[in-house]
Amino acid sequence: MRQLIRGRILDFHADPAETADHHRYIEDGAIVTDAGRIEAVGDYSALRQDGLAEIDHRPHLILPGFIDPHIHFPQLQVVASWGAQLLDWLQDYTFPAEAEFADPDHSRTMAGHFLDMLAMHGTTSAVAFCSSHRASAEALFGAALDREMALVAGKVMMDRGAIPAVHDTAQSSYDDSKALIRDWHGRGRLRYAVTPRFAITSTPEQLQAAGALAAEHPDCHIQTHMSENRDEIALTLQLYPQARDYLDVYETYGLVGPRTLLGHSIHLEPREIARMAETGARAVFCPTSNLFLGSGLFDADGLRAAGVVSGIATDIGGGTSWSMLATLAEGYKIMQLRGQKLTPFAAFHWATRGNALALGMADEIGTLAPGSAADLVVLNARATPAMALRMARAQTLSEELFILQIMGCDRAIAETYIAGRPMKAGRGKG
Repeated sequence: MRQLIRGRILDFHADPAETADHHRYIEDGAIVTDAGRIEAVGDYSALRQDGLAEIDHRPHLILPGFIDPHIHFPQLQVVASWGAQLLDWLQDYTFPAEAEFADPDHSRTMAGHFLDMLAMHGTTSAVAFCSSHRASAEALFGAALDREMALVAGKVMMDRGAIPAVHDTAQSSYDDSKALIRDWHGRGRLRYAVTPRFAITSTPEQLQAAGALAAEHPDCHIQTHMSENRDEIALTLQLYPQARDYLDVYETYGLVGPRTLLGHSIHLEPREIARMAETGARAVFCPTSNLFLGSGLFDADGLRAAGVVSGIATDIGGGTSWSMLATLAEGYKIMQLRGQKLTPFAAFHWATRGNALALGMADEIGTLAPGSAADLVVLNARATPAMALRMARAQTLSEELFILQIMGCDRAIAETYIAGRPMKAGRGKG
């Protein structure tokens, strides 16, 4: 359906950390969408047409939908599970919960809840880890296809280091991943990610299988974890004693390149940083998870200076909020502790175009460019009494964005559109 969506329009064409000319703002703007794509963006007076259906979101802000480049589908009921640090938390809470996703019915039920929660918080695209069971990936891909959603996901490959109920084998993980790529990659707006969980839960044989998949399907992403926790690093180097460092484990098996997403990437060695820059591998900052599990402080500016592209993500369920607004708030605090700054414009660029660039998908998502998907988030900076009180003193767009970033939650999401369809509160599902 062709329609016009009216409001205050904001999107980015450059990184605010690199140039002063980085965004477009239209006070009384309009986005014309047709068949799930953006047809035009401009002043409302120039784009309005007799007979064209209109949705008026004034005085709210309309941005490209948020993108979450690191999130765990089977962990949606693990959020807020008390834990010590990473390895204990995985054994005590995560692996038992993921074992339930062997059941296709459970996976389908949870897939609906998972995607509804994303939409409720303004997230229109995600990169998701499924469980080690093929059924979990089938369920999530099917639910995302129904919503016409851009989703990157993969079945976790893990053949050791956990409870037996979530183990696969090197061969079965290859076979299941191969079948999922055949059935889902490139279907609708879906993409596959080869997904070895991390080095300590894969044998060398399984990482070799993951590398084979990556070589056979170079248009797939690769997602894993790296250098989140010092105990994790020590165990990795114990299991792979020939490796120069953690990244070298993945390099050895052909898993490092411009489509590689390395979750966390906190405690990096100089060689690892240099190789990430050389290969184009992406780091993914997970601030609420890093704080919750006491993992460490991500060096955003240091990686940028070295030429490493980074995304920013919720990491549900080690992460404590589905909200990219809350994620940006905690990212701001971590960077403060590092002596670094995250300006409001840089924050919202990161959650939209910046994450799209990290995924290599900026031609499809993350901006309001004509031809890109009509994935939008509508933000209300007066959504709560406290926000409204603070907004009474705001005088600039930057102040409004910072109020959303620091005080915002799901109540600040007035609407979420995926492929031009309103999704808030479960509407718009196929």
